[in-house]
Amino acid sequence: MSTTIVPFLRGLSFDPETTRVMDHAYDTFHAMLHDKGQPFVVEEIIATRIIEIANTGERDPDTICQRVLTALGLERGM
Repeated sequence: MSTTIVPFLRGLSFDPETTRVMDHAYDTFHAMLHDKGQPFVVEEIIATRIIEIANTGERDPDTICQRVLTALGLERGM
């Protein structure tokens, strides 16, 4: 299953490569959660954190995922 962060951008504009990186991080995070059909609020929190981190200039999807995990107080080995 492929997921996209685009619905959460809410008028923010990113270049295509940054959007691809954020999509990859978002999709990876879903896989880490074993895609259990998370409530919308969880999806929104994850997407918001990914967008915030990408706004800092980070472009490595794995680093973005790790930073989201850290921000949410979750362990890497979910």
